[in-house]
Amino acid sequence: MSTARTTDLTSKEHLRLWLRLLGTTRRVEAVLRERLRTEFDTTLPRFDVLAALSRHPGGLKMNELSSQLKVSNGNVTGIISRLVEDGWVERIAIAEDRRATRIKLTETGKAQFNRMAAAHECWVDELFSNLSADAAHHMNELLAHLPLASGEPQ
Repeated sequence: MSTARTTDLTSKEHLRLWLRLLGTTRRVEAVLRERLRTEFDTTLPRFDVLAALSRHPGGLKMNELSSQLKVSNGNVTGIISRLVEDGWVERIAIAEDRRATRIKLTETGKAQFNRMAAAHECWVDELFSNLSADAAHHMNELLAHLPLASGEPQ
């Protein structure tokens, strides 16, 4: 088989893999979005914000939060405003930078997020229940190599 044909076959296999990954991601996200909406009356973006803040007990500046979520500040601002109204997060003024605020989970926010995170973990377990621990580990190992090829950080 020629190198060009091998490359073409590899390219087609990569494209199939990409489409499979994308389709799987979309289906899983659709299930998670629906369950968050029906069981907690919340959205996946709100859950993502709460998850990022839960990993930083001291809170995050808005630009740090946006960077963590890989979205613009504008995308996060509305979500934060609603979470503040709900009493799940608070804005804390930063003395050394009057233009910036730190966003931090409240005790209510922590409790709500912990409930959602536990349910989220169960849902993900259910969605991937047909994979053994070994198969999941192997897939994780394989996928860990993808960012290295493009130079993107993991």
